[in-house]
Amino acid sequence: MRRKTPQEKKRLSYLKDRRDTYGENAKSTRKNLPRGKAFARRANRARESLALRAATGNPDEVRAEAAELRILGKRRRVKRKWPDTPLAEYVEWKVERRAEREGGRAGRLEEALGRVQRRMGRPDRG
Repeated sequence: MRRKTPQEKKRLSYLKDRRDTYGENAKSTRKNLPRGKAFARRANRARESLALRAATGNPDEVRAEAAELRILGKRRRVKRKWPDTPLAEYVEWKVERRAEREGGRAGRLEEALGRVQRRMGRPDRG
């Protein structure tokens, strides 16, 4: 196995590293992901429990069938996750935003953006 050059390491870093751009505190994701999953599961249990409560009492095929249809007829809540933004996209966005703010130094910022794109193996937008 051969060693990676610093340029290869940088390119892999731009591809694989991620940045949280969702807009919340970086540490809050640790709590919010489990909280969202718990909310979805709790909502599913409550809905199913409500449907099953209607079928309590004497065993009756009609009520049991109605409760089952009510449970199966509604889509379950699911907590969806999505990945953070790749570091390369985040750096490009950051450099472009900085270029928009600072009109006079835009040339140097365009060079920086070109460097990022070259490291990623993409041609400059020029």
